[in-house]
Amino acid sequence: MAAEGPRSLFALSAAAVSRSMAALERDVWGLSTQPIWRKLWDDVMKTRPPNSKNITCWRKKFLETFFSNVLHGVLDVSSDWRLHHHHFSPLLHSSPHVSQLTLCNMLQGVVELTAEHNQQVLENLAGSLRILNFQRLLSSDQSIRRSLVLLLHRLIHHGSVSQVSMYSWPVPDTVLLILILSMSAGFWHSGNALMYHSSLCVLCRDESKAQSQELAQEQAERGCYDEREWSSGENHKGSPSAPREADMEVNGCGADAHLSSVLSRASSLHNQACEEASSKVPSDLTSVEGGSSCVSDQLSCRRVLRKTRRRLKSAVGKKRRCLRRSRGPHGDSEDLYDFVFTVAKEHNSGLLNKNSATEGENAENWTSSSPGSPCNGHAGCKKGGSAGIFSLKAAHRFRSVSTLELFSIPLTGETCRILSNLLSSWVSLENLVLSYNGLGANISCILSALRALSHHSDCHLSALSVSDIFSHMPCMELVCCILSAFPQLHTLSVSFDLKNQLEGSRPEGNPTRSEVEIPESCLEQLEIRFPREPLHSAFLLPVLKASKSLQQLSLDSATLPSSQELGLLLGALKECNPNLKKLSFHDMNLAEHQKEVLLLLQDPILQEITFSFCRLFESSTTEFLSEIINTVKRNSALKSLKLPGNRLGNHRLVALADIFSEDSSSSLCQLDVSSNCIKPDGLLEFTKKLEGYIQQRGGQTQFTHLHLFQNWLDQDAETAQEALRRLRAVCSVISDSWDSSQAFADYISVM
Repeated sequence: MAAEGPRSLFALSAAAVSRSMAALERDVWGLSTQPIWRKLWDDVMKTRPPNSKNITCWRKKFLETFFSNVLHGVLDVSSDWRLHHHHFSPLLHSSPHVSQLTLCNMLQGVVELTAEHNQQVLENLAGSLRILNFQRLLSSDQSIRRSLVLLLHRLIHHGSVSQVSMYSWPVPDTVLLILILSMSAGFWHSGNALMYHSSLCVLCRDESKAQSQELAQEQAERGCYDEREWSSGENHKGSPSAPREADMEVNGCGADAHLSSVLSRASSLHNQACEEASSKVPSDLTSVEGGSSCVSDQLSCRRVLRKTRRRLKSAVGKKRRCLRRSRGPHGDSEDLYDFVFTVAKEHNSGLLNKNSATEGENAENWTSSSPGSPCNGHAGCKKGGSAGIFSLKAAHRFRSVSTLELFSIPLTGETCRILSNLLSSWVSLENLVLSYNGLGANISCILSALRALSHHSDCHLSALSVSDIFSHMPCMELVCCILSAFPQLHTLSVSFDLKNQLEGSRPEGNPTRSEVEIPESCLEQLEIRFPREPLHSAFLLPVLKASKSLQQLSLDSATLPSSQELGLLLGALKECNPNLKKLSFHDMNLAEHQKEVLLLLQDPILQEITFSFCRLFESSTTEFLSEIINTVKRNSALKSLKLPGNRLGNHRLVALADIFSEDSSSSLCQLDVSSNCIKPDGLLEFTKKLEGYIQQRGGQTQFTHLHLFQNWLDQDAETAQEALRRLRAVCSVISDSWDSSQAFADYISVM
């Protein structure tokens, strides 16, 4: 193919304008192309986009959706004359704008993206893509998996993908799941997976060349390649010079004859080099921390080994079957999937590689009950071998993602153990979400991994979210265990729908104090959704005392076993958490805790308080509402008050307008009265009263946001429109078009 000539001035200018479109629109032209992209959406997509009100950039939305639809065959570009042009490549021209991509079902599009004619498309995605989603996956054949390996290697290991999310996989393919998890963690076996269109991955090849040059320079400086060492290499097979001997054999004409012995010696030396660093795998192939000469020698061995393996794979293609037979029990599996199949099957087969005795011993040490080990064989995590450990140590470590999310994907004991082994050294991971995975007793595997990960000084994990249908243990016990295992967390969310059936028979009395000692933690945000279980201060208080930096606390669906529990909680918050800014209660019956509610509203530190569906006014009098209003008027620290789902009705809403009266010291900026049976006439009366108070203040107000979701504003559309129009002149109104007939039963109950 002839080399292209220099680009025209027009082409260069068009490219520059395209790259800087957002800045030009905002700072230079003062215009927006958003309406054009919105019309393009209507003309090309011919569908109404979901949540169109929340779309901030129609250009990005159109190009990302356009790329995905073309890739998956949903959109036929020949149907629009503007797109059906020989100079226009749909995937190539839209790929630089794609930051999020979803692959689903049979992984349609993966083969297309890794095809040779789409190499530039893949290069563009490697630079632009940040989030990779997998949704509703099904089993796929080996050719698609082969393409998926190449895609993940380019986008994660040599790309910019920082988040991998998997959704809705009721019956996951174990091999495919492990493949995605291991490559997301940066692990990749050094077999023929490195081959791309019958040649080595260009980036890996460049890296290998750089390492070879660096190695040659090191060896030249140390004089490791003098004639005496070359001639006496065969007499020192057990010495540290064996890797150099292996390198010589591969380059020489005797490579075929000594192939098996070379691999055997190389594997043994690789295990020896990795032994000291087994608990701290580097996140980058080219960097290993450590200053001793021993570590330097081991690093040299690893680099020679990598170069040896790659040369063997490319130079001895016809000897692959002999090579497989020399590997032991797993030799019959496809080279591309050696790592994946080994991880998936080792635990069940109990077979070990004949050349991996040393590695097996290291694996057993790693899975022992030492404080820094991953899965320690807790209840529900039976220690029947060390699935995945051997191949993890033999695999290369590349760049890994910082966010992993697993939604509605059942995890068996085997996959939990493998995930645990991956997590235990996943130092780049910052955010982990495990949602509805049916963990049960296997949560102990995750706790073991967190404990092992916490011993890495360079780990970055700061946010953890665990949610499921059934709770294996009481929520507060799990919170204590998590913080004890990994006190470095900044954000923790624990959520369960129902109690375990075994827990249902437990007495509701006051439990004994938790035996788990919680070290001082870095926790700043804690969210707990209880499966309708009692909120016992005996478990929560130690957490609060250990979390001096706590700024946000959210408690959901807990029951209060006694009237004293809430008082103890408020006392602990005041004493132990002086930095607490946001406090939220959801779906908790606070009807009999009016005193505690008023104490919270008086707090001089809290800036945001939420009482969501807490039945505040179920058994209250008008005096309680007046006390709430007067308390808020005197509190200049409170910025946000959220009262959704408390059946305020019209008269209580109108009374709340007094918070903004002329004699008020309130700094309230945000008020949420969603789901409160508010009708249009009540909203109009509130608006008029608010307008009067603002006028008395000379038109000055700090009130900026009013939330009105799911109220009965459709009962009188004309009055509702007038109220909303006048409100929007005062503040920002967040509302929706809700059918109030859905709430007829609730309406009857408050008449």
